[in-house]
Amino acid sequence: MSLHHDAVAVLSTWTAPTSGEEALREQFLDHLREHDDAMLRECVPGHLTATTAVLSHDGAKVLLTLHPKAKMWLPMGGHCEISDTSLAAVALREAWEESGISGLRLLPGPLALDRHEVWCHPPRSWHLDVEYAAVAPAGAEAVMSDESLDLRWFPVDEIPELSDEATRRLAARGQAALDSDSRALG
Repeated sequence: MSLHHDAVAVLSTWTAPTSGEEALREQFLDHLREHDDAMLRECVPGHLTATTAVLSHDGAKVLLTLHPKAKMWLPMGGHCEISDTSLAAVALREAWEESGISGLRLLPGPLALDRHEVWCHPPRSWHLDVEYAAVAPAGAEAVMSDESLDLRWFPVDEIPELSDEATRRLAARGQAALDSDSRALG
C-alpha cells in the first residue's frame, strides 16, 4: 500500500474527537483526493506531515524540541519521505530522528489533527498535521539532533508558554492514551 493510500485509509476510519477536527479530517481527505503528491513536501498548497508527542515511560513528561524556525517548544515531527509506507511509520521515524531515543513505542492513533501555516513554499503553504504519541523506554536519554536548538523533558501539565495549544492538546491526549493502553494491557 502506498503512503497516499495509507493516509486515505487512516483518515477515512479515524473518529475525530471534536467538530473542528472533523472539519480538518474532511479537508485533509479532500486535499488527498485533489493532489497525488499531497504526502510530499513538493506539494505547494500544503502537504500532510506527522507529529509525535514523545512521552516518558510513565506518561508524566513530554519531550519537546525548541524548533529553530518557529522558535517554539514543539513535539517531534516533520515531512513524509518517498520511502515511507504509512503515517504511523513517519511519526515513529520523525520521533526517533529528532529525539535520538531507540525503542520508542507508538500508541494507537492518530490522536489529533492540526493545520498550520509554514514556510516551505513562500509566501504561504500549510502543514496538514496528523498527530501521534509514542512512549520512551524507562531511563531513556534524549540526544539533540541538528534540527533543534534545544531538547527537554517537561511535565505534561507544565508545557512552557513558548509553545502552542496544539502541543498541549497532543501531550494531554497522549498521556490519556497511555493511561488507557496501560489499563488495557493490565
